[in-house]
Amino acid sequence: MSPRLKNGEPVKPSFHPQLVNDPFGDPALYVEFLFQKRAILFDLGDISALSPRKLLRLSHVFVSHAHMDHFYGFDYLLRVALGRARTIHLYGPEGFIDRVEHRLGGYTWNLVENYTEELVFVVHEWHGGEQMVQARFRCARQFAREPLPPVPVREGVLLQEPGIQVKAAVLDHKIPCLAFALEETAHVNVWKNRLDALGLPTGPWLQELKQAILRGEEDDFPIVVRWRDQAGENLRHFRLGDIKQQIVRIVPGLKIGYVVDARYCEENLYRLQKLLCGVDWLYIEAGFLQEAAEDAALKYHLTAWQAGDIARRVGAMKVVPFHFSARYQHQPQRLLKEVEESFGKSLTPKEAVFG
Repeated sequence: MSPRLKNGEPVKPSFHPQLVNDPFGDPALYVEFLFQKRAILFDLGDISALSPRKLLRLSHVFVSHAHMDHFYGFDYLLRVALGRARTIHLYGPEGFIDRVEHRLGGYTWNLVENYTEELVFVVHEWHGGEQMVQARFRCARQFAREPLPPVPVREGVLLQEPGIQVKAAVLDHKIPCLAFALEETAHVNVWKNRLDALGLPTGPWLQELKQAILRGEEDDFPIVVRWRDQAGENLRHFRLGDIKQQIVRIVPGLKIGYVVDARYCEENLYRLQKLLCGVDWLYIEAGFLQEAAEDAALKYHLTAWQAGDIARRVGAMKVVPFHFSARYQHQPQRLLKEVEESFGKSLTPKEAVFG
């Protein structure tokens, strides 16, 4: 993702999204958080293209619904993470906890006591209301289901952390299907020239500074800068309020939308406009040509024209179409052209293929 301007300030994104497969492959959007060795994933289709190193960075996985092309990769993730000390949070629509339980129950776990490190899945199920149901599945207990207390949900926010949030909306795909929006609630922008003027280096301390700001720490919160140069070890102490005032500007953050498998209807459009208003990049299915709109409606999917129309309605800066029907394997440009015509903006080759 390229930097963009927000309120006149240049913004370098703190996360990098990338479709795992080409537009005809299974849906999966991998979002890596820069400088954190952490990632989240939207949908669990075929994810075999992701290396184990990338999969082991996953902390949260958001699944739109449990059709095979969106959930097939769960077993591969399980296989890679098994025997590791990992807690992975899974999110999905109504019935999702049962789906995960059935998948885990399909294997025999009589030897898991031999593992010295434990894999844990915490599974969240949202029906669109003000509560989210939870359950835990621990390797040490042979992945037996452990109910957890429900958690409150406000305005569709499923995940809230310092600096970021993931919101969802329930769409009609003849079954409930979730659309998602990942958003930086604020972006901490460091002015490099002011950093240089103070004689301070870049390094991990800047990430710690940003996290302290996003957590809302008080101005007296201590910031310690350590670095080594030719003169040896260096150490400087600052108050958060002072260093923030000198080198930081806080600007609105970036927002990414993810939409798959939805019928083009007024209720879905209303919910998408509410979820995606002001989105920077929109990843959206564009399965069929508009000439096959009746077929798309019967399958509860979007056409390319409808995908571009949604992107235009929500004010997206850029749109990345994907999840193309295999019937267009030899003519993807027709789908891309329809998206462009409806969206009103051109797609670059990178956006049109891999995002």
